[in-house]
Order: sequence, then C-alpha cells, then structure tokens
Amino acid sequence: MSVLPAINGADKAEADRRAIAIWLAAVAALVFIMVVVGGLTRLTESGLSITEWKPVTGAIPPMSEEHWQKEFDLYRQIPQYQLINKGMSLDEFKTIYWWEWGHRFLGRLIGLAFFVPFVWFAVTRRVEKGLMPRLVFLFVLGGMQGVLGWWMVMSGLTERTEVSQYRLAAHLGLATVIFGALVWTVLDLLNGRKSRFTDGLAKAALALMLFVFLQTVLGAFVAGLRAGFIYNTWPLMAGAWLPEGLLRMEPLWHNFFENHLTVQFQHRIAAYLLIGAAAWHWWAARKTNAASGAGLLTLGILAQAALGIWTVLWVVPIPLGAAHQAGAMIVFALSIWHLHRLAR
Repeated sequence: MSVLPAINGADKAEADRRAIAIWLAAVAALVFIMVVVGGLTRLTESGLSITEWKPVTGAIPPMSEEHWQKEFDLYRQIPQYQLINKGMSLDEFKTIYWWEWGHRFLGRLIGLAFFVPFVWFAVTRRVEKGLMPRLVFLFVLGGMQGVLGWWMVMSGLTERTEVSQYRLAAHLGLATVIFGALVWTVLDLLNGRKSRFTDGLAKAALALMLFVFLQTVLGAFVAGLRAGFIYNTWPLMAGAWLPEGLLRMEPLWHNFFENHLTVQFQHRIAAYLLIGAAAWHWWAARKTNAASGAGLLTLGILAQAALGIWTVLWVVPIPLGAAHQAGAMIVFALSIWHLHRLAR
C-alpha cells in the first residue's frame, strides 16, 4: 500500500521538473531574442536615443507629440546628436527611439516572465530545495544586467558619441552568461543534474565552451569599436597576413581593446583557433558516443565563421550583423548542450 504514494510523488516531482524546464526554456528564448534585438539596436545606432532610465514609467512610450518632442529635446543635448545626427527630423528620431524602447521593453518582459512564474512555483512548493538558490541567483543576475545596461548607456551621454566598448562587452558577456545558465539548468532538469568534468573529452568540451564565450566577448569589442566596417577583405587584412600597426598604441594592452585593426585581427585569429580546436575535439571523439555532438558543434562553429567572413566582406549590413550575433548565441548553446552530454 505504501508503494503507490511513492510512485505518485515521483511522478509529480518529474512533472514539476518538466514544467519548470519549459518555463526556463521560454525565458532563455526571450533572452536570445533580447540579444538579437540588442545587436539590431547597436547596428541602427539607436542605443542612446533614450537618455533617461525609468525602470517603471519608462515602459510607457511617448503618447503625444508633446511627449515625443520632449524626448527629442533630451536627445539633442547629447554628443551623438550634436556631432553626428545634427538636423535629424522628429520622424527619424522616432525610428531609433522605437528600437531602443523595444530593447528595454524586452528586458522588462523577461523580468516579469521570470519573476511571476518563479513566485508561483515557489508558493506551490514545486521547486526542489537544491534548485531554489540557482533560480534566485538567476534573478539577481537579471537585475544586474538591467543596471549594467544603463551603466553602458551612460558612457555615451556626455563625452562620447557611442557607448564604451568595454561596457558593451560586459553587457553582452553577462547576457551570454545568463543565457548559458538558463540552458544548462533546463538540461539539468530534463536529463539529470551534472557538474563533474572528469575525463579528457569532458574537459576539452568545457574548454571549447569557454573559448566560444571568449570569442563572443571579443566580437563585442569589434562591434563596440565598429571595427567590422574597416579592413573588409579576407583572408588578408590591409593587404597582408600580418598587417602593420597591430601594436602601435601605448601602453601595449590598449591595442587589444582600442586599436581597430588589432581588435578585428584578434577576433579573426581566435576564430581560426576555435575551428582548429573544435575539429581536433571532433577527431578525438569520433569513435565515442560524443562524436555526433562534437561534429554538430564543429559545423556550427564553421557556419558562424563563414557568416562572419560574409558580414565583413559586405561591410556589416544590418541583417548579416544581426544574424552573426544570433549565430554566436546558437553556437554557445550548442557548446553547452555538448558539454552537458559529456559531464557526469
């Protein structure tokens, strides 16, 4: 007689885990969309169109011509308008405003999409004790991302005509971490919790995942400096395999974050190294049950590299730039999925 309640309890726990996994997968999908829209906001140079941070009242866009004019007047006070967009019409301003408003609205939507179900799952006692700290941590990371986003925007409101590439890289990096943590948690809920990387293949998969993350951050520096709009040839840069001027800045470390040539060059070199590492990993895993995952990850990295080359050769058209950013998130998700399959 005592077996049936135990079975029912196990079934309920499994159903709860699946429900939470579906919820977190939906939040991860929203974060993915958020990253792509953030890229579009960057590519359309819309990120500085809203010069105030109003977490609650800012959810409502201008509802009258008077309100639109007020927002436009605020924008006309910053260097981007005065040095680049001087003479912009109100209708042109509305276009860039809607991109930034949409990006911020998605951030608020993600917060609600996480918080409301989280409270419901917690109140109805559907969250396992071991999972609760992770969910709280994810919520805190989401709040930090909102603050970091405004900190990034602030860098372009006084002395610069665009945001700091350092703050942009931090903003994209944290978004990528949140996305990856959500994907990993979903896989834990569906396939069992994993946290040990004991054998060589698992350690190599972990290194690949970290490399993909690093390459994504390096791409943020390319975007932040608009370095993709110059040196639009491949495989040579500035007519050479090793172009002159790579280390012309002083101190030396500035070159890796502020020198347009060096920043694009290191992103290219990292892509080649990543392809080589992924191919080697696939070769090492070819006779194991990890071969399919390693092969799929390698193909994803190759496709992303090809898309990056295409984007540079065509001088970063908006659709290709957005697709390249989306591709980075897809490859990162693939690297996490592959790592999770190998972990214990």
